[in-house]
Amino acid sequence: MHPRKRQRKNASTMKLVGAQMGQFRRVAGLTQCQLAELINVHEETISSIEQGRRPLRPDIAAVLDQLLDTKRALQTAVENMPEIDMIPAWAEEYMDIEAEAITLSWFENQVLPGLLQPKSYAYAIFRNRIPILTEDEIERRVAVRMEREEILRRKEPPTSSFIISEAILRDRLGGDEVYAETLRHVRACADLPGVTLQVMPLGRQGHAALAGPFILLETPDHQHVGYTETQRGSQLITDPDEVSILAQKYAMLRTQALNIEETKGLLDRLLGEQ
Repeated sequence: MHPRKRQRKNASTMKLVGAQMGQFRRVAGLTQCQLAELINVHEETISSIEQGRRPLRPDIAAVLDQLLDTKRALQTAVENMPEIDMIPAWAEEYMDIEAEAITLSWFENQVLPGLLQPKSYAYAIFRNRIPILTEDEIERRVAVRMEREEILRRKEPPTSSFIISEAILRDRLGGDEVYAETLRHVRACADLPGVTLQVMPLGRQGHAALAGPFILLETPDHQHVGYTETQRGSQLITDPDEVSILAQKYAMLRTQALNIEETKGLLDRLLGEQ
């Protein structure tokens, strides 16, 4: 993610705008679920905005002002929100797509995919961030990450494929206790409905994704998008030709990685070594 210039407090204009939106919704006699269906977003998106965990995007504000007859109140609030409180558009758009995706394919070579991280591992990740994060910021980021993980456990989860480097499973971020808990958590995730997990073993002579990690998603209306992150930036990819290149890479990775049964066997062996 792009770095922010200073810490964003929870007690912010985001919470105020979210509270206003919730009040307008209740006056209109709508539940969060009903409002989500009316504007074609996930219910969790509405909940997160109203609780101040996610900013209200301008396009959603415009739709809500019309639907709830709020005389442009929400658009005005968003237009005057301090820049410090706005998650970059690319990040917000990605999270919305991830929350509603019907398929998800994720390759990682440095850390566990965010959707597979136990809480202790997430803490270890954020405590390794440079510049150093405050404890309040770490708590906030871990809470958001744990919330996102519910995507894999919802009533109708996406069909999800994860390919991770074996090096990730051998690193001991956070220490031995965190390492053991992480292995148990990943092994349990490997058995979740709709989830397939494969490990790219060390020592291979060929590798289809040497350029780094990436994610492929399919939306409910069957749009295919890609997402990549680097040290100092990120990119949401919608161009069909570019998405196709990532899809080709992922297809090759699946043939190079251990299969599902071999991956579970490796995890069981690593757990037995604890």
